[in-house]
Amino acid sequence: MAAAGRPSASSATSPTRALLAGGIAAGPLYVGVGALEMLTRPGFDPLRHDLSLMANGDLGWIHSGLLLLTGLLVLASAVGLRSAVRRGPASVWGPRLVALYGLGLIGAGLFAADPAYGFPPGTPAAAHDVSWHGLLHLVSGAVGFVGLIAACFVFARRFSQRRLSAWTAVCRLTGVVYAVAFIGIAAGSQQGGTIGAFVIVAFTAAVVLGWAWLSAIEVYLSQELAA
Repeated sequence: MAAAGRPSASSATSPTRALLAGGIAAGPLYVGVGALEMLTRPGFDPLRHDLSLMANGDLGWIHSGLLLLTGLLVLASAVGLRSAVRRGPASVWGPRLVALYGLGLIGAGLFAADPAYGFPPGTPAAAHDVSWHGLLHLVSGAVGFVGLIAACFVFARRFSQRRLSAWTAVCRLTGVVYAVAFIGIAAGSQQGGTIGAFVIVAFTAAVVLGWAWLSAIEVYLSQELAA
């Protein structure tokens, strides 16, 4: 029984686990809503169009709102991470880098990507001009992606120190795959054809992997707190 006037371990960790739950839910929410958008938005081609283009058109508010909501959930989870990971590797930079990812999502939601490559319908097929808000969207996304990639390697170091080889490998693999896909989308998304399609699909897969990694890490830490 907890001492009088002193919260139990379970009650003390409840707010932390609630914050982590935000990060756990953010990935499935983003991927699920994004998949529905791809299936239902007229003119969207997953082999040609980045998902961020969904912020355009009459229903663009859905994707912008999705970025803002998931960004806020990730920021909340970063606060939970700071409480859950108090000592050792990743205790300082892990939460900060996850927070950077959240801020990148929020920035990408506030500043919409420009219409491009025929989406939304009515946009010229060759259009790819970049406005000021389109540029800020790209910068926000890049900052967030770098934060998530770095977080993967920071947490890999934590798991390596604890001799959790499977978790270490998952963190490193996610970081490498995401980094390669990010470089690919930055360099080759406008090439079109087979190469362009491959780059876009690879980046979409990397985004799903990144979200899965974040959810898995926070599930693990939440269970660790409950143990």
